[in-house]
Amino acid sequence: MQNSEFSKDFEQNKTRIDALLHVKESFDLIYRVVMIGGKKACFYLVDGFCKDEVMEKILEFLYHISPGEMPQTAHDFLKEKLPYGEIDLVDTEEVLIQKILSGVSVLLIDGYDKIIAMDFRAYPARSVEEPGKEKVMRGSRDGFVETLVYNTALVRRRIRSTELVMEMHTVGKNSRSDVVIAFMKNRVEPEMLADIRRRIDSIDVDAITMNQQSLAECLYQHKWYNPFPKFKFSERPDTTAASILEGSIAILVDNSPSAMILPTSVFDIVEDADDYYFPPVTGTYLRISRMIINFTAVVLTPFFLLLLKNPEWIPASLEFIKISDPVHVPIFLQMLILEFAIDGLKLASLNTPNTLSTPLSVVAGIVLGDYTVSSGWFNSEIMLYMAFVAVANYTQVSFELGYALKFMRLITICLTAAFNLWGFIGGIAITVVSIVCNRTISGKSYIYPLIPFNPKQFLKRFCRISLPNSDKRM
Repeated sequence: MQNSEFSKDFEQNKTRIDALLHVKESFDLIYRVVMIGGKKACFYLVDGFCKDEVMEKILEFLYHISPGEMPQTAHDFLKEKLPYGEIDLVDTEEVLIQKILSGVSVLLIDGYDKIIAMDFRAYPARSVEEPGKEKVMRGSRDGFVETLVYNTALVRRRIRSTELVMEMHTVGKNSRSDVVIAFMKNRVEPEMLADIRRRIDSIDVDAITMNQQSLAECLYQHKWYNPFPKFKFSERPDTTAASILEGSIAILVDNSPSAMILPTSVFDIVEDADDYYFPPVTGTYLRISRMIINFTAVVLTPFFLLLLKNPEWIPASLEFIKISDPVHVPIFLQMLILEFAIDGLKLASLNTPNTLSTPLSVVAGIVLGDYTVSSGWFNSEIMLYMAFVAVANYTQVSFELGYALKFMRLITICLTAAFNLWGFIGGIAITVVSIVCNRTISGKSYIYPLIPFNPKQFLKRFCRISLPNSDKRM
Protein backbone atom coordinates (compact mmCIF):
# COMPACT_ATOMS: atom_id res chain seq x y z
CA MET A 1 0.00 0.00 0.00
CA GLN A 2 1.41 3.38 -1.02
CA ASN A 3 1.93 6.13 1.52
CA SER A 4 -0.61 8.93 1.64
CA GLU A 5 0.33 12.45 0.51
CA PHE A 6 -1.73 13.83 3.39
CA SER A 7 -0.91 13.95 7.08
CA LYS A 8 -3.07 13.25 10.12
CA ASP A 9 -3.15 16.93 11.11
CA PHE A 10 -6.53 18.44 10.27
CA GLU A 11 -5.47 22.08 10.02
CA GLN A 12 -2.49 21.25 7.84
CA ASN A 13 -4.62 19.20 5.44
CA LYS A 14 -7.37 21.82 5.35
CA THR A 15 -4.95 24.64 4.58
CA ARG A 16 -3.42 22.57 1.83
CA ILE A 17 -6.79 21.69 0.24
CA ASP A 18 -8.06 25.28 0.51
CA ALA A 19 -5.01 26.46 -1.39
CA LEU A 20 -5.40 23.78 -4.05
CA LEU A 21 -9.07 24.51 -4.70
CA HIS A 22 -9.03 28.31 -4.13
CA VAL A 23 -12.17 27.94 -2.06
CA LYS A 24 -12.02 31.56 -0.91
CA GLU A 25 -12.26 32.79 -4.51
CA SER A 26 -14.79 30.42 -6.09
CA PHE A 27 -18.32 30.83 -4.82
CA ASP A 28 -19.48 27.42 -6.06
CA LEU A 29 -16.79 25.47 -4.19
CA ILE A 30 -18.37 24.93 -0.81
CA TYR A 31 -16.76 23.70 2.38
CA ARG A 32 -18.26 23.22 5.83
CA VAL A 33 -16.46 22.44 9.07
CA VAL A 34 -18.42 20.14 11.42
CA MET A 35 -17.79 17.94 14.46
CA ILE A 36 -18.04 14.18 14.00
CA GLY A 37 -17.46 11.95 17.01
CA GLY A 38 -15.71 14.77 18.84
CA LYS A 39 -13.26 15.37 15.98
CA LYS A 40 -13.07 18.23 13.53
CA ALA A 41 -14.19 17.37 10.02
CA CYS A 42 -14.75 19.30 6.82
CA PHE A 43 -16.93 18.62 3.78
CA TYR A 44 -15.86 19.85 0.32
CA LEU A 45 -18.30 19.84 -2.59
CA VAL A 46 -19.32 21.71 -5.73
CA ASP A 47 -22.63 23.51 -5.49
CA GLY A 48 -25.12 22.11 -8.00
CA PHE A 49 -23.56 18.64 -8.17
CA CYS A 50 -24.80 17.36 -4.81
CA LYS A 51 -28.00 15.49 -4.01
CA ASP A 52 -29.27 17.48 -1.04
CA GLU A 53 -31.47 14.74 0.35
CA VAL A 54 -28.60 12.22 0.41
CA MET A 55 -26.30 14.78 2.03
CA GLU A 56 -28.87 15.44 4.76
CA LYS A 57 -29.19 11.72 5.53
CA ILE A 58 -25.42 11.25 5.75
CA LEU A 59 -24.99 14.27 8.02
CA GLU A 60 -27.82 13.06 10.27
CA PHE A 61 -26.11 9.69 10.59
CA LEU A 62 -22.65 11.16 11.24
CA TYR A 63 -23.88 13.58 13.91
CA HIS A 64 -25.05 10.62 16.02
CA ILE A 65 -21.53 9.15 16.27
CA SER A 66 -20.15 9.56 19.80
CA PRO A 67 -16.43 10.18 20.54
CA GLY A 68 -15.99 6.65 21.84
CA GLU A 69 -17.30 5.14 18.61
CA MET A 70 -14.77 6.81 16.29
CA PRO A 71 -12.58 4.23 14.46
CA GLN A 72 -8.83 4.60 14.47
CA THR A 73 -8.29 4.70 10.69
CA ALA A 74 -10.11 6.12 7.70
CA HIS A 75 -10.47 2.63 6.27
CA ASP A 76 -12.31 1.43 9.38
CA PHE A 77 -14.46 4.57 9.38
CA LEU A 78 -15.44 3.89 5.80
CA LYS A 79 -16.46 0.32 6.61
CA GLU A 80 -18.24 0.91 9.89
CA LYS A 81 -19.71 4.42 9.93
CA LEU A 82 -20.78 5.29 6.39
CA PRO A 83 -24.04 3.73 5.22
CA TYR A 84 -23.71 5.09 1.69
CA GLY A 85 -22.46 2.66 -0.96
CA GLU A 86 -20.42 4.73 -3.46
CA ILE A 87 -17.47 5.64 -1.23
CA ASP A 88 -13.70 5.54 -1.64
CA LEU A 89 -10.46 6.69 0.00
CA VAL A 90 -8.26 9.39 -1.54
CA ASP A 91 -4.56 9.68 -0.71
CA THR A 92 -3.14 11.90 -3.50
CA GLU A 93 -3.71 15.51 -4.52
CA GLU A 94 -4.25 14.53 -8.14
CA VAL A 95 -7.10 12.15 -7.34
CA LEU A 96 -8.56 14.60 -4.81
CA ILE A 97 -8.81 17.41 -7.36
CA GLN A 98 -10.26 15.05 -9.96
CA LYS A 99 -12.91 13.81 -7.52
CA ILE A 100 -14.02 17.20 -6.22
CA LEU A 101 -14.11 19.01 -9.57
CA SER A 102 -16.09 16.19 -11.15
CA GLY A 103 -18.76 16.57 -8.46
CA VAL A 104 -17.78 14.00 -5.83
CA SER A 105 -18.11 15.22 -2.22
CA VAL A 106 -15.12 14.57 0.06
CA LEU A 107 -14.83 14.43 3.83
CA LEU A 108 -11.66 15.40 5.72
CA ILE A 109 -11.48 14.15 9.35
CA ASP A 110 -8.89 15.05 11.97
CA GLY A 111 -6.51 12.16 12.70
CA TYR A 112 -6.94 10.43 9.33
CA ASP A 113 -4.26 10.62 6.66
CA LYS A 114 -6.70 9.67 3.93
CA ILE A 115 -9.72 11.59 2.69
CA ILE A 116 -13.12 9.96 2.24
CA ALA A 117 -14.86 10.49 -1.12
CA MET A 118 -18.64 10.01 -1.34
CA ASP A 119 -20.22 9.94 -4.78
CA PHE A 120 -23.79 11.21 -4.66
CA ARG A 121 -23.62 13.50 -7.67
CA ALA A 122 -26.63 14.89 -9.48
CA TYR A 123 -25.54 16.38 -12.80
CA PRO A 124 -27.79 18.93 -14.53
CA ALA A 125 -29.27 17.11 -17.51
CA ARG A 126 -31.95 17.51 -20.13
CA SER A 127 -34.54 14.84 -20.76
CA VAL A 128 -33.79 11.82 -22.94
CA GLU A 129 -35.42 12.46 -26.32
CA GLU A 130 -35.08 11.41 -29.95
CA PRO A 131 -32.10 12.98 -31.75
CA GLY A 132 -33.10 15.68 -34.19
CA LYS A 133 -30.78 14.41 -36.95
CA GLU A 134 -31.17 10.63 -36.57
CA LYS A 135 -34.93 10.29 -36.50
CA VAL A 136 -36.51 6.99 -37.47
CA MET A 137 -39.94 6.04 -38.74
CA ARG A 138 -39.93 3.09 -36.36
CA GLY A 139 -37.88 2.11 -33.37
CA SER A 140 -36.97 3.62 -30.02
CA ARG A 141 -37.26 7.38 -29.48
CA ASP A 142 -34.53 7.89 -26.91
CA GLY A 143 -31.15 9.50 -27.53
CA PHE A 144 -27.94 10.38 -25.76
CA VAL A 145 -27.70 13.46 -23.57
CA GLU A 146 -24.78 15.51 -22.26
CA THR A 147 -24.48 13.49 -19.04
CA LEU A 148 -22.04 10.59 -19.34
CA VAL A 149 -23.63 8.38 -16.68
CA TYR A 150 -27.01 8.57 -18.39
CA ASN A 151 -25.45 7.61 -21.73
CA THR A 152 -23.68 4.55 -20.32
CA ALA A 153 -26.94 3.52 -18.67
CA LEU A 154 -28.78 3.73 -22.03
CA VAL A 155 -26.21 1.38 -23.56
CA ARG A 156 -26.15 -0.94 -20.54
CA ARG A 157 -29.93 -1.18 -20.70
CA ARG A 158 -29.65 -2.74 -24.15
CA ILE A 159 -26.66 -5.01 -23.47
CA ARG A 160 -27.20 -6.91 -20.24
CA SER A 161 -24.00 -8.86 -20.43
CA THR A 162 -21.08 -9.16 -18.07
CA GLU A 163 -18.82 -8.99 -21.15
CA LEU A 164 -19.75 -5.34 -21.69
CA VAL A 165 -16.93 -3.21 -20.26
CA MET A 166 -17.04 0.54 -19.64
CA GLU A 167 -13.50 1.80 -19.06
CA MET A 168 -13.07 5.27 -17.59
CA HIS A 169 -10.22 7.54 -18.69
CA THR A 170 -9.40 11.21 -18.06
CA VAL A 171 -8.19 13.57 -20.79
CA GLY A 172 -7.08 17.19 -20.54
CA LYS A 173 -4.85 18.88 -17.96
CA ASN A 174 -7.46 21.49 -17.05
CA SER A 175 -10.71 20.09 -18.41
CA ARG A 176 -10.10 16.62 -16.91
CA SER A 177 -12.86 15.32 -19.17
CA ASP A 178 -14.26 11.87 -18.50
CA VAL A 179 -13.89 9.55 -21.49
CA VAL A 180 -15.43 6.07 -21.51
CA ILE A 181 -14.32 3.25 -23.80
CA ALA A 182 -17.22 0.78 -24.24
CA PHE A 183 -16.64 -2.65 -25.78
CA MET A 184 -17.55 -6.33 -25.58
CA LYS A 185 -14.62 -8.07 -23.97
CA ASN A 186 -15.15 -11.33 -25.87
CA ARG A 187 -15.70 -9.71 -29.30
CA VAL A 188 -13.35 -6.74 -29.61
CA GLU A 189 -9.97 -7.07 -31.32
CA PRO A 190 -7.35 -6.93 -28.51
CA GLU A 191 -4.75 -5.17 -30.68
CA MET A 192 -7.17 -2.42 -31.69
CA LEU A 193 -8.38 -1.97 -28.11
CA ALA A 194 -4.81 -1.69 -26.82
CA ASP A 195 -4.01 0.87 -29.51
CA ILE A 196 -7.06 3.00 -28.62
CA ARG A 197 -6.15 2.88 -24.92
CA ARG A 198 -2.60 3.92 -25.70
CA ARG A 199 -3.71 6.81 -27.88
CA ILE A 200 -6.18 8.15 -25.33
CA ASP A 201 -3.78 7.83 -22.39
CA SER A 202 -1.00 9.56 -24.36
CA ILE A 203 -3.08 12.62 -25.29
CA ASP A 204 -1.35 15.70 -23.91
CA VAL A 205 -3.73 18.66 -24.28
CA ASP A 206 -4.92 21.43 -22.02
CA ALA A 207 -8.61 20.73 -22.54
CA ILE A 208 -11.05 18.93 -24.81
CA THR A 209 -12.90 22.11 -25.65
CA MET A 210 -15.03 20.67 -28.46
CA ASN A 211 -15.66 17.32 -26.79
CA GLN A 212 -15.57 14.46 -29.29
CA GLN A 213 -14.22 16.48 -32.20
CA SER A 214 -11.22 17.54 -30.10
CA LEU A 215 -10.71 13.93 -29.05
CA ALA A 216 -11.04 12.70 -32.64
CA GLU A 217 -8.36 15.13 -33.84
CA CYS A 218 -6.05 13.94 -31.06
CA LEU A 219 -6.66 10.27 -31.87
CA TYR A 220 -6.14 10.64 -35.63
CA GLN A 221 -3.76 13.42 -36.60
CA HIS A 222 -2.75 12.31 -40.10
CA LYS A 223 -4.14 13.08 -43.55
CA TRP A 224 -6.19 16.09 -42.46
CA TYR A 225 -6.60 16.99 -46.14
CA ASN A 226 -8.80 13.94 -46.77
CA PRO A 227 -12.32 15.09 -45.81
CA PHE A 228 -13.92 11.66 -45.58
CA PRO A 229 -14.72 10.87 -41.93
CA LYS A 230 -12.61 8.43 -39.95
CA PHE A 231 -15.27 7.96 -37.27
CA LYS A 232 -18.97 7.34 -37.13
CA PHE A 233 -20.90 9.56 -34.72
CA SER A 234 -24.29 8.49 -33.44
CA GLU A 235 -26.72 9.99 -30.97
CA ARG A 236 -28.77 6.80 -30.85
CA PRO A 237 -28.17 4.24 -28.06
CA ASP A 238 -29.59 1.41 -30.18
CA THR A 239 -27.14 2.08 -33.02
CA THR A 240 -24.26 2.31 -30.56
CA ALA A 241 -25.26 -0.91 -28.78
CA ALA A 242 -25.54 -2.78 -32.10
CA SER A 243 -22.06 -1.63 -33.12
CA ILE A 244 -20.59 -2.73 -29.78
CA LEU A 245 -22.19 -6.14 -30.16
CA GLU A 246 -20.46 -6.49 -33.52
CA GLY A 247 -17.04 -5.96 -31.94
CA SER A 248 -16.65 -2.24 -32.50
CA ILE A 249 -15.50 0.23 -29.86
CA ALA A 250 -17.71 3.12 -28.74
CA ILE A 251 -16.13 6.17 -27.11
CA LEU A 252 -18.37 8.34 -24.93
CA VAL A 253 -17.21 11.76 -23.77
CA ASP A 254 -18.79 13.69 -20.93
CA ASN A 255 -20.78 16.75 -22.10
CA SER A 256 -21.26 15.22 -25.56
CA PRO A 257 -24.64 13.78 -26.64
CA SER A 258 -23.20 11.28 -29.11
CA ALA A 259 -21.00 8.21 -29.30
CA MET A 260 -17.91 7.88 -31.47
CA ILE A 261 -17.82 4.43 -33.09
CA LEU A 262 -14.65 2.91 -34.52
CA PRO A 263 -13.20 1.45 -36.59
CA THR A 264 -15.52 2.70 -39.33
CA SER A 265 -15.68 2.10 -43.07
CA VAL A 266 -17.62 4.20 -45.55
CA PHE A 267 -20.29 1.49 -45.71
CA ASP A 268 -20.81 1.74 -41.95
CA ILE A 269 -21.35 5.48 -42.18
CA VAL A 270 -24.03 5.33 -44.88
CA GLU A 271 -26.07 2.79 -42.94
CA ASP A 272 -29.14 4.02 -41.09
CA ALA A 273 -31.25 2.67 -38.24
CA ASP A 274 -34.35 2.53 -40.48
CA ASP A 275 -32.61 -0.14 -42.56
CA TYR A 276 -33.13 -2.52 -39.66
CA TYR A 277 -36.46 -1.35 -38.28
CA PHE A 278 -38.20 -2.45 -41.50
CA PRO A 279 -38.48 -5.88 -43.19
CA PRO A 280 -35.45 -7.00 -45.26
CA VAL A 281 -36.95 -6.03 -48.64
CA THR A 282 -37.83 -2.52 -47.45
CA GLY A 283 -34.53 -2.12 -45.66
CA THR A 284 -32.62 -3.16 -48.78
CA TYR A 285 -34.56 -0.67 -50.89
CA LEU A 286 -33.87 2.16 -48.44
CA ARG A 287 -30.16 1.36 -48.31
CA ILE A 288 -29.63 1.03 -52.08
CA SER A 289 -31.71 4.13 -52.83
CA ARG A 290 -29.65 6.13 -50.33
CA MET A 291 -26.40 5.03 -51.97
CA ILE A 292 -27.69 5.85 -55.45
CA ILE A 293 -28.92 9.28 -54.36
CA ASN A 294 -25.59 10.12 -52.71
CA PHE A 295 -23.68 9.04 -55.81
CA THR A 296 -26.01 11.03 -58.06
CA ALA A 297 -25.61 14.12 -55.86
CA VAL A 298 -21.85 14.02 -56.48
CA VAL A 299 -21.89 13.60 -60.28
CA LEU A 300 -25.18 15.23 -61.36
CA THR A 301 -24.16 18.88 -61.56
CA PRO A 302 -20.62 18.24 -62.94
CA PHE A 303 -22.07 15.87 -65.56
CA PHE A 304 -24.73 18.42 -66.51
CA LEU A 305 -22.03 21.05 -66.86
CA LEU A 306 -20.01 18.67 -69.06
CA LEU A 307 -22.99 18.12 -71.38
CA LEU A 308 -23.66 21.84 -71.65
CA LYS A 309 -20.02 22.39 -72.65
CA ASN A 310 -20.38 19.66 -75.27
CA PRO A 311 -23.97 19.92 -76.58
CA GLU A 312 -23.20 17.59 -79.51
CA TRP A 313 -22.98 14.72 -76.99
CA ILE A 314 -26.60 15.17 -75.91
CA PRO A 315 -28.83 12.60 -77.63
CA ALA A 316 -31.98 13.73 -79.40
CA SER A 317 -34.19 12.22 -76.69
CA LEU A 318 -32.54 14.48 -74.09
CA GLU A 319 -32.58 17.72 -76.02
CA PHE A 320 -34.91 19.18 -73.41
CA ILE A 321 -32.11 19.42 -70.83
CA LYS A 322 -30.47 22.20 -72.81
CA ILE A 323 -30.86 25.69 -71.38
CA SER A 324 -33.17 27.67 -73.64
CA ASP A 325 -33.14 30.97 -71.76
CA PRO A 326 -30.26 33.42 -72.09
CA VAL A 327 -27.29 32.69 -69.81
CA HIS A 328 -26.06 35.90 -68.18
CA VAL A 329 -23.79 34.27 -65.57
CA PRO A 330 -21.50 31.34 -66.52
CA ILE A 331 -23.05 28.01 -65.59
CA PHE A 332 -20.22 26.85 -63.36
CA LEU A 333 -20.35 30.17 -61.47
CA GLN A 334 -24.09 29.71 -60.95
CA MET A 335 -23.41 26.26 -59.48
CA LEU A 336 -20.68 27.54 -57.16
CA ILE A 337 -22.79 30.48 -55.97
CA LEU A 338 -25.74 28.19 -55.24
CA GLU A 339 -23.49 25.74 -53.39
CA PHE A 340 -22.43 28.54 -51.04
CA ALA A 341 -25.99 29.90 -50.87
CA ILE A 342 -27.28 26.52 -49.68
CA ASP A 343 -24.69 26.48 -46.90
CA GLY A 344 -25.66 30.04 -46.04
CA LEU A 345 -29.29 28.99 -45.66
CA LYS A 346 -28.22 26.09 -43.43
CA LEU A 347 -26.25 28.42 -41.16
CA ALA A 348 -29.10 30.91 -41.10
CA SER A 349 -31.59 28.20 -40.10
CA LEU A 350 -29.34 27.10 -37.22
CA ASN A 351 -29.18 30.65 -35.84
CA THR A 352 -32.83 31.52 -36.44
CA PRO A 353 -35.26 31.32 -33.49
CA ASN A 354 -37.72 28.44 -33.84
CA THR A 355 -40.71 30.79 -34.04
CA LEU A 356 -39.21 32.50 -37.12
CA SER A 357 -37.57 29.57 -38.92
CA THR A 358 -40.64 28.57 -40.96
CA PRO A 359 -41.61 32.03 -42.30
CA LEU A 360 -37.98 32.89 -43.05
CA SER A 361 -37.54 29.59 -44.90
CA VAL A 362 -40.57 30.39 -47.02
CA VAL A 363 -39.23 33.87 -47.80
CA ALA A 364 -35.79 32.48 -48.67
CA GLY A 365 -37.35 29.83 -50.94
CA ILE A 366 -39.42 32.43 -52.80
CA VAL A 367 -36.50 34.79 -53.24
CA LEU A 368 -34.08 32.11 -54.46
CA GLY A 369 -36.59 30.13 -56.43
CA ASP A 370 -38.42 32.91 -58.28
CA TYR A 371 -36.79 36.30 -58.14
CA THR A 372 -33.25 35.10 -58.81
CA VAL A 373 -34.44 33.30 -61.96
CA SER A 374 -36.55 36.19 -63.24
CA SER A 375 -33.73 38.65 -62.54
CA GLY A 376 -31.37 36.71 -64.80
CA TRP A 377 -28.84 35.68 -62.15
CA PHE A 378 -29.73 31.98 -62.36
CA ASN A 379 -31.36 29.71 -64.88
CA SER A 380 -34.28 27.54 -63.81
CA GLU A 381 -32.52 24.30 -64.86
CA ILE A 382 -29.58 25.06 -62.59
CA MET A 383 -31.96 25.83 -59.73
CA LEU A 384 -33.66 22.46 -60.26
CA TYR A 385 -30.47 20.42 -60.17
CA MET A 386 -29.07 22.31 -57.20
CA ALA A 387 -32.37 21.80 -55.35
CA PHE A 388 -31.96 18.04 -55.87
CA VAL A 389 -28.40 18.21 -54.55
CA ALA A 390 -29.53 20.17 -51.47
CA VAL A 391 -32.25 17.63 -50.66
CA ALA A 392 -29.97 14.65 -51.39
CA ASN A 393 -27.54 15.81 -48.69
CA TYR A 394 -30.19 15.00 -46.07
CA THR A 395 -30.70 11.39 -47.15
CA GLN A 396 -27.87 10.24 -44.88
CA VAL A 397 -27.26 11.28 -41.29
CA SER A 398 -23.51 11.93 -41.31
CA PHE A 399 -22.70 15.64 -41.60
CA GLU A 400 -19.04 14.75 -42.14
CA LEU A 401 -19.78 12.47 -45.09
CA GLY A 402 -22.21 15.00 -46.55
CA TYR A 403 -19.59 17.74 -46.59
CA ALA A 404 -16.91 15.36 -47.90
CA LEU A 405 -19.14 14.57 -50.89
CA LYS A 406 -19.83 18.29 -51.29
CA PHE A 407 -16.12 19.09 -51.47
CA MET A 408 -15.63 16.37 -54.08
CA ARG A 409 -18.52 17.80 -56.11
CA LEU A 410 -17.05 21.31 -55.97
CA ILE A 411 -13.64 20.03 -57.10
CA THR A 412 -15.24 18.13 -60.00
CA ILE A 413 -17.27 21.18 -61.06
CA CYS A 414 -14.18 23.40 -61.10
CA LEU A 415 -12.07 20.82 -62.99
CA THR A 416 -14.85 20.21 -65.52
CA ALA A 417 -15.22 23.94 -66.14
CA ALA A 418 -11.46 24.28 -66.66
CA PHE A 419 -10.53 21.09 -68.55
CA ASN A 420 -13.80 19.77 -69.98
CA LEU A 421 -13.95 15.96 -70.23
CA TRP A 422 -10.51 15.39 -68.74
CA GLY A 423 -11.42 17.64 -65.84
CA PHE A 424 -14.59 15.63 -65.19
CA ILE A 425 -12.63 12.37 -65.28
CA GLY A 426 -10.00 13.89 -63.00
CA GLY A 427 -12.62 15.01 -60.47
CA ILE A 428 -14.18 11.54 -60.34
CA ALA A 429 -10.70 10.02 -60.02
CA ILE A 430 -9.86 12.31 -57.10
CA THR A 431 -13.10 11.28 -55.38
CA VAL A 432 -12.42 7.57 -55.86
CA VAL A 433 -8.78 7.87 -54.75
CA SER A 434 -9.79 9.88 -51.66
CA ILE A 435 -12.14 7.08 -50.62
CA VAL A 436 -9.95 4.11 -51.58
CA CYS A 437 -6.74 5.53 -50.09
CA ASN A 438 -8.43 6.50 -46.85
CA ARG A 439 -7.85 4.30 -43.81
CA THR A 440 -9.73 3.60 -40.63
CA ILE A 441 -8.12 4.49 -37.31
CA SER A 442 -6.93 0.89 -37.03
CA GLY A 443 -5.18 1.15 -40.41
CA LYS A 444 -7.60 -1.14 -42.25
CA SER A 445 -9.32 -0.57 -45.58
CA TYR A 446 -11.91 2.21 -45.67
CA ILE A 447 -14.01 0.33 -48.25
CA TYR A 448 -14.02 -3.13 -46.68
CA PRO A 449 -15.54 -5.59 -47.69
CA LEU A 450 -14.87 -4.35 -51.24
CA ILE A 451 -11.09 -4.22 -50.65
CA PRO A 452 -10.12 -6.79 -49.48
CA PHE A 453 -13.09 -8.46 -51.13
CA ASN A 454 -15.39 -10.49 -48.89
CA PRO A 455 -18.41 -11.75 -50.88
CA LYS A 456 -20.60 -12.50 -47.87
CA GLN A 457 -19.97 -9.19 -46.14
CA PHE A 458 -20.24 -7.34 -49.46
CA LEU A 459 -23.72 -8.78 -50.00
CA LYS A 460 -24.73 -7.79 -46.46
CA ARG A 461 -23.62 -4.19 -47.01
CA PHE A 462 -25.92 -3.76 -50.00
CA CYS A 463 -28.75 -6.13 -49.15
CA ARG A 464 -30.54 -6.05 -45.82
CA ILE A 465 -30.92 -9.75 -45.25
CA SER A 466 -32.59 -11.27 -42.22
CA LEU A 467 -30.63 -11.02 -38.97
CA PRO A 468 -30.12 -14.32 -37.10
CA ASN A 469 -28.62 -12.93 -33.80
CA SER A 470 -26.79 -9.63 -33.78
CA ASP A 471 -24.52 -10.10 -36.76
CA LYS A 472 -25.27 -6.76 -38.39
CA ARG A 473 -24.27 -3.20 -37.80
CA MET A 474 -26.69 -0.31 -37.57
